[in-house]
Amino acid sequence: MSDHDENGVSREQFELSRRRFLRNLGAAAAAVPALGFLTEGLMDMPASASTVERAAAGRRLGRNAAVPEGVFAAHPGYKFTFVNHVTTNPFFVPTRYGAQDACTLLGCSYSWQGSATSDVGQMVSAFNAAVAGRVDGIASTIIDKSAFIAPTNRALSSGIPVVAYNASAPSATASQNHQMAYIGQDLFQAGVEAGKKILQVVKKGDLVAGFIATPGSLNIQPRIDGAASVLRPAGVNFPEVATGALLSQEATATEAWYLGHKNVKFMYAVDAGSTSSAAAVVEKHNLKGKVFVGGFDFLPTTVGAVQSGSQLWTIDQQPYLQGFLPVLQLFMYNVSGGLVAPVPVDTGLKFVEKPQITPYTKKDRYEGSSTSAVTLKPPSTISA
Repeated sequence: MSDHDENGVSREQFELSRRRFLRNLGAAAAAVPALGFLTEGLMDMPASASTVERAAAGRRLGRNAAVPEGVFAAHPGYKFTFVNHVTTNPFFVPTRYGAQDACTLLGCSYSWQGSATSDVGQMVSAFNAAVAGRVDGIASTIIDKSAFIAPTNRALSSGIPVVAYNASAPSATASQNHQMAYIGQDLFQAGVEAGKKILQVVKKGDLVAGFIATPGSLNIQPRIDGAASVLRPAGVNFPEVATGALLSQEATATEAWYLGHKNVKFMYAVDAGSTSSAAAVVEKHNLKGKVFVGGFDFLPTTVGAVQSGSQLWTIDQQPYLQGFLPVLQLFMYNVSGGLVAPVPVDTGLKFVEKPQITPYTKKDRYEGSSTSAVTLKPPSTISA
């Protein structure tokens, strides 16, 4: 069989020309949305697609047309589903940016599903819908020890890879929860280390509040348990205080508890909303230097509180990576035919105090304070 067509063009020349045509077509459609109709047949775009959708399709077409000339061979536009327990919580803004950026980089897409109020039933329904929809991979927070066993097994038996992010099954049921990897912080150890930090400023008999949005939820309960394993043996009075899944609930509950317990020495919060609410109480009631606050994450209010001294420290768990890495790992599983399987990733435990807070004041997608992609200058030195 000849390596040339009837016009004398080699297969290699034809393929190269085809790639360039597709890439240039995609670039044109993206640059000039009115030309987006050109992508309809090639990108399976419906006739009703909006101008914005057509422009995005053009960008994908141009990017994917170039893929064979880069690292990966041509591949489908894989579709992934993230199942989340608090879909509207601002903590997960950088997580979504991470997922979006990874999808843009790799030529795939994701949907954000689940519950706004940590309703496990709603999460399981979203999970099952993703399986029924034959998505190419699922990333889910595992906030219940048993509810995700059956949905995960169903996904795996259908050839759909599943990873956990932000929260994983406890050791007691880990052998039954078959998520292929966990990408997130070691939550219990984070609580242990937080407890050690708290003991630096409190003593035996002192009252330390443990604020938690949703007690029992596996994304945050281990942080309370870890701290309790340090504080209670040291003789510290450490009650667990529920604040609620919504930010408005957390703010109200945190202040109400303080007004009934003004002898508190430290307010430890294990989620972003409770952390922000505890610092707000210190600011509102002029408690700086009298009541200390420690917690998690980097809502803008938390960054400001650490900067002003209303909050002693906050813990970074890299929420951006909790979106970026699941997409990367699910993509690699698919494009490699399962040869490159997901692996566990500990996204870290970093205490950030006032001297280290300045980089977190910058507007960027990595902590969710801006929608714009920016390149930040790395530190001139790295702490050992």
